[in-house]
Amino acid sequence: MTKTLTNEVLEAIQLVKSKEWVDLTHTFGKDSPHFSAFDAAETVTLFDHDDGFFAQQFTFAGQYGTHIDAPIHFVRDTRYLEELELKELVLPLVVIDKSKEAAENHDFTLAVQDILDFEAEHGEIEGGTFVALRTDWSKRWPDKEAFDNKDADGNNRIPGWGLEALKFLFEERKVKAVGHETYDTDSAIDFQKNNALLGEYYVLEQDTYQIELLTNLDKLPAKGAVIFNIVPKPEKASGFPVRSFAILP
Repeated sequence: MTKTLTNEVLEAIQLVKSKEWVDLTHTFGKDSPHFSAFDAAETVTLFDHDDGFFAQQFTFAGQYGTHIDAPIHFVRDTRYLEELELKELVLPLVVIDKSKEAAENHDFTLAVQDILDFEAEHGEIEGGTFVALRTDWSKRWPDKEAFDNKDADGNNRIPGWGLEALKFLFEERKVKAVGHETYDTDSAIDFQKNNALLGEYYVLEQDTYQIELLTNLDKLPAKGAVIFNIVPKPEKASGFPVRSFAILP
């Protein structure tokens, strides 16, 4: 008689595998949208199957494609990517949907009132959660021109988080991390006004991380899912492409 090995962890794995999984990560390459100060990604074939095996060399900035920013990305003397704990990378997920507002106003900047409106419908945002801002900007991928959305003066017109909204989430609601579908935490109009990414600095100053260039947030509920942010462990890295996904309730 064959024994069936079981324990709480194995039972938990079977449970989560029975649920729907949603990939939150863009496939990226040399033509993908990326921060303007970075070079495009490059891929070189080192060996092919005629040599006996297929191997490639990849060159890209750490903040490329769907990626994770460690605190050191903006804040001196803080944690590198390798210092993030594994359990920090798996969190309950809250999705604030402002896709309609972002479609109507490309300068949309999330405010505290937007969070309060969300809570009036879905309940208070719990501490220790990962909060994602859905704008549906990811639907512009992989069209770089549409993603940059420049105006007549050459300035990007891209939605994002407001600084006061971020402060409310971290200081009043005690959330753990945030993510979004755009290049930066701050809306482009806030960046142009402040000549600095004040929101991004603030988030990373909280000794936590953020995920940028997420996708498929439109496939998630407002609450109840869990986000996994799986990433390599390069030495002394400020960030790296990440494989983010969610498991639905």
